[in-house]
Amino acid sequence: MNAAAAFFYLFAGVTVASAFMVVTSRNPVHSVLFLILAFVNAAGLFMLLGAEFLAMLLVVVYVGAVAVLFLFVVMMLDVDFAEFRQGFLNYLPIGALIGFIFAVELLLVVGAWVIDPQIVKAPVAAIPAGISNTEALGRVLYTQYVYYFQAAGLVLLVAMIGAIVLTLRDRAGIKRQHVPTQNARTKDAAMAVKQVPSRAGVPEEMA
Repeated sequence: MNAAAAFFYLFAGVTVASAFMVVTSRNPVHSVLFLILAFVNAAGLFMLLGAEFLAMLLVVVYVGAVAVLFLFVVMMLDVDFAEFRQGFLNYLPIGALIGFIFAVELLLVVGAWVIDPQIVKAPVAAIPAGISNTEALGRVLYTQYVYYFQAAGLVLLVAMIGAIVLTLRDRAGIKRQHVPTQNARTKDAAMAVKQVPSRAGVPEEMA
């Protein structure tokens, strides 16, 4: 067994074990930490495959942003998990039935899945010598698939605007910032100069 195979089995074993602990851990904080561990080891698998861009993307985006956000949300929300578990046995039969259906579907899909031998013989674009994997991916992404890339960005922009519109509501009793009104304020409306006599203290109307 060479070093590459040893690292593959190490990363794969830790990834599977971490994924199992994500599901079975009773503490949600521990689940998120195991999820981060699974992401890091999956990035190691991508590095072994020579896909350093995907490995970096997995670490930066999922570990550095998504998993940390999950961790902050779980730690800040005081969730009563004992209340969630109430009535668990009442929903157990229907949950077990749905899980069984999903398991049968997965077994049927995996059992009927075969690799087409023509895929290996299919012509692919050769990567020019002297460039990295990331540069080759960027050339394809911003030339051949540039319209799909822009469409994906547009979809994300629309989703972001929709989330802002759905959550931006005028509620009574909540102070909000009104930029045009603030910009229209003059010096006379924003401040007032009062002449206070020496040793007289501050008048009540100014307190």
